[in-house]
Amino acid sequence: MRRFHSALALSTALALFSGAASAQTKIGAIFDLTGGLNIYGIQQDNALKLAVEDVNAKGGVLGSPVEVVSYDAQSELSKYTQYANTAILKDQVKALFAGLTSSSREAMRPIVRKAKIPYFYGSLYEGGACDKETFVTGSSASQQLSVLIEWAVKKYGKKIYIMAPDYNFGTISAHWIKEYAKKAGAEVVGEDFLALTVTDYAPTIQKIQAAKPDFVVALPVGANQTGFLEQFAAAGLKDRIGVVSTNYGSGNQQVVVSPQAGKGLIASQGYFQPVENAANADFVKLWTAKYGAEPPIVSEAVDIWNAVHLWAAAANKAGSADAQPVISALESGLTFEAPNGTVKLEPGSHHLRQNIYIAEGNDKHGFNIIETFSDVAPSYENEKCDLVANPALAEHFTPESQ
Repeated sequence: MRRFHSALALSTALALFSGAASAQTKIGAIFDLTGGLNIYGIQQDNALKLAVEDVNAKGGVLGSPVEVVSYDAQSELSKYTQYANTAILKDQVKALFAGLTSSSREAMRPIVRKAKIPYFYGSLYEGGACDKETFVTGSSASQQLSVLIEWAVKKYGKKIYIMAPDYNFGTISAHWIKEYAKKAGAEVVGEDFLALTVTDYAPTIQKIQAAKPDFVVALPVGANQTGFLEQFAAAGLKDRIGVVSTNYGSGNQQVVVSPQAGKGLIASQGYFQPVENAANADFVKLWTAKYGAEPPIVSEAVDIWNAVHLWAAAANKAGSADAQPVISALESGLTFEAPNGTVKLEPGSHHLRQNIYIAEGNDKHGFNIIETFSDVAPSYENEKCDLVANPALAEHFTPESQ
C-alpha cells in the first residue's frame, strides 16, 4: 500500500512538474553573436533577454514566465535557415525574433510562413517586406529618407550625391533618395555603389568633387566603408559639403570615427540614446544596470525590446500564445510606450508608426538630437501591403517594380 501511495505521489509530482514546464512559453532568438555583424547582434540579443526579464517581472505571458531559446548565427546566412528550422521544429517556439540583414530576413520568411508563427524583424531596412507572419519593428526607408531628404535639401541645397553599398539596401535606398529628391525639387548629380571590401575612396571622392553636390547621402556598411567618412574629412570636403545618413550610428560607428570626421555628420533613425522621455529613462537605467554604460545603445536593440513587448501584449490580449490568436491581436492596432516614443503597429502592413529623429554628430563620439518628426507612418508599406484584406500576400515590394 505504501508503494502505491509513493508511486501515486511521484506520478502526481511529475505531472505537476510537467505542467509547470509546459506552462512556460518558448520564444526563439537568432542573432549574430560572433562574426562581423556582432556589433549589432550582441545588442539585439541583450535587448531580447532584458525585455523578457521585464515581461516576466510583470507577470509574464498568461501568468507564466517566458523562456528564451537562443542561437548564434555567427554572421553566416546559412545559419539563419538552419537555426530557424531547429527553433520551430525541435524547440517548438511560439514566436521568432531574428536577423539583422535583409538577406537573413528573406531567408527566414518562407520558413516562418510555412510554420505559421509570428516572426519579428528588428532592424532599419530598405522597406517593402509584406507577409502575414512577419512583423517589422525597425524603421523603413520610406520613414527615414522621407524626412531626411526634405530636411537636408532645406539645410544644404538641391544637389545630391549618393555613396552606398552595392547590394539591395544601397540600391533600393538610392531609388528612394531620387524619389524624395524630386518631391523636394532637388536632383541627384552623381552616385557610386561600392563593394563592402573597398578601402580606398579616392576615386569616389574625386567624383564627388567633380559633381559639386550640396550634400552627400552616405550609407556606409561595415568597418571598411566607414573609412569613407575619414577620407572624406581628410580631403577637406566636410566644410563645404554636408554628409547625411540613415544608418550611420546604427552600429556605433560614431565611437570609432574620429571627432574630425564625425562632428557635424547628420543621421536619421528611429532611436538615439539621448532621446528624452520617461520610457527611455527607465529603459536606459535597466540596460546600464545589467550591461554597463558602454557601448551606447543602438537602434536595433530598441527595435527588439519593442518587438518582445508587443508580442507579449498581444498574447496576453488574445488569452493565448498560439500563433493565430496572437497575430489577430497584433493586427488590432497595438500601441506601446517605447524608449523611442509611442509606437503603433499598423494592422495592414505589420510595420510601426514611430518617431524619426535627426541627430548631429558631436566631438565626443556621440549625437545631439536636433529635430524630432513625430508618428511617422511607413507610407510605402501601408500603400502596398494590406495583410488584413489580403492575408495570402507574401512579397518583398521594391520601388523598381512599381
